[in-house]
Amino acid sequence: MKKPDLIEKTQEKNNQRKNKIRFYYSFLTIVLLVCLVQIGISAFNNITKSISYHGKIKKMKALNQQAQLENQRLKEELEDFSSMKSLEAIARNNLKMAGEDEVLVIINKPQAPQTDNKNKKHIKKKSKDKK
Repeated sequence: MKKPDLIEKTQEKNNQRKNKIRFYYSFLTIVLLVCLVQIGISAFNNITKSISYHGKIKKMKALNQQAQLENQRLKEELEDFSSMKSLEAIARNNLKMAGEDEVLVIINKPQAPQTDNKNKKHIKKKSKDKK
């Protein structure tokens, strides 16, 4: 009877060992699947961020180009305004000044006073009410 007991015990131990190994492999498989899912999510997030950053970089480059063009235009305007001809034109137009051999003539056109139709009607009503 010892032999069948011994065989049963060894079989039981083998079954327990197989069960432990199955559990261990199952656990490792689940851990690996979780890691793969985590890596996939991270890769997806990095790709979407990369795409959005490339779009932002393009927008910033376009804005930078526009700012450089505006800066160049303003520099040219500054150079134009600092010349004597432009200062003279500003003085003539805005400050009503004349050159050495020029005579400045300013003609003011008189404006006719505007009458409101509402005021006339209001005055007519008052005069009718008094009668």
